[in-house]
Amino acid sequence: MTLEHLLLIGSVLILFSLGMAKFSDNLGVPVLLLFLAIGMLAGSEGPGGIYFDDAGTAQSVGIIALVFILFAGGLDTDWKAVRPVLWPAAGLATAGVFLTALIVGVVAHLFYPFSLLEGLLLGAVISSTDAAAVFAVLRARSVNLRGSLKPLLELESGSNDPMAVFLTVGLIQILTMPEASFSKVAQLFLLQMSVGALCGIGLGKLLTVLLNRVNFAQQGFYPVLVLAYAALVYGLTALLGGSGFLSVYLAGIVAGNSEFVHKKSLLRFFDGLAWLSQIGMFLTLGLLVFPSRIVPVIGAGLLVSAVLIVVARPLSVFLTLAFTKFNWREKSFISWVGLRGAVPIILATFPLLANLPNAELLFNLVFFIVFTSALLQGWSIPAVARLLKVDAPMARRREYPIEFAPAVGMDTDLVEFVVPARSAIAGKSLVEIGMPRDSLIVLISQNEEFIVPSGGTVINEGDVVLALVNKRNLPEVRAIFSKKMEGA
Repeated sequence: MTLEHLLLIGSVLILFSLGMAKFSDNLGVPVLLLFLAIGMLAGSEGPGGIYFDDAGTAQSVGIIALVFILFAGGLDTDWKAVRPVLWPAAGLATAGVFLTALIVGVVAHLFYPFSLLEGLLLGAVISSTDAAAVFAVLRARSVNLRGSLKPLLELESGSNDPMAVFLTVGLIQILTMPEASFSKVAQLFLLQMSVGALCGIGLGKLLTVLLNRVNFAQQGFYPVLVLAYAALVYGLTALLGGSGFLSVYLAGIVAGNSEFVHKKSLLRFFDGLAWLSQIGMFLTLGLLVFPSRIVPVIGAGLLVSAVLIVVARPLSVFLTLAFTKFNWREKSFISWVGLRGAVPIILATFPLLANLPNAELLFNLVFFIVFTSALLQGWSIPAVARLLKVDAPMARRREYPIEFAPAVGMDTDLVEFVVPARSAIAGKSLVEIGMPRDSLIVLISQNEEFIVPSGGTVINEGDVVLALVNKRNLPEVRAIFSKKMEGA
């Protein structure tokens, strides 16, 4: 295949995937299903006829994509929101993953031609979750989640991949290396997690310092810098014996919750890169699958899927969250939304490359389980949220026609204020409300229209005001907008 053909086919597949993503929103199913299906249709047994049987290349594509997906996910994580659920999420990402792998592994050993270790390997491979698919379905149906459910699911899915990777690699070592033992694997776990956490936090802080001190003449250099830095975080941590996935996710969280130049443009860049990575990863994994080899494992796949969805996930959730503030409704919802994503399929390539017995059977089983999990659980998420009464209205995200990018040394920020009912400033003009000298109201959203204000513009109840405020005056400006009428 020539380079021209490769570029043409790749671009057509990506454009078609983007078009189908809109279709998936209308159906309310996870977009990963359509991306995988497009890859399968383009593959050797589909109309596309592209022969692809290179598990090593698919694994490399998946790992590279996952690095940028996790980093982008970390950048977009609000630490203030996830901090209250840090320990419950950590429990789900470690003990929850282990319990899921254990339950599925025992069932696979009892009912199928897997040894106990091979069964546990299957459980480890499918133990991680994908919250992005859940949130995509909820957004498409305009459904939000109450309380701390969203940050919990977000943090769990971002941090449980390292545990799944560790269990998979550890079990493969025990299966292939007679000298390996569970005690040595446990020591390796502690090393990987501690080194990964230290590198992630330290390198994340270093990134913000670097961004604020380097002064490129070309703004286009900043995305390139952060892109290379994310890859460096993963590679350096892995070379030091740590978990590269944990490190890159934590580095993203640390950087994303710090102030640095061109932050908004960099967040947009990595959001787009994460989607490109997901599309490329799912298409590649779809190409790797031969549908005719999936058919013989449908029976086994349905049983394992049922055990995973109905037994393993709920048990791991209820046991892990037994002494937390979450009630039974919230735990039930968390149990139901444990959708599987691309990570299990990527991990299923590890046994293939290690030439383990039953590796191909395991890969085909994992692909079917991921597909079944997304199909059966994905479309029902909004209905389950309403049934369990954990849903909330989706807050409308306001898009402004202006953008503010803080620069080094700038002490000003663009802040949104809502004029409350019975506000003391309602009915007054801008010159009457007494804004500090170095603060300026630049835009007002009034009756779904944007107004560029002048001194005589009158503020009304319910208006959304965008103000350029010096950070030292922020408490004073907040007090102006929150003050009520006398007697109110």
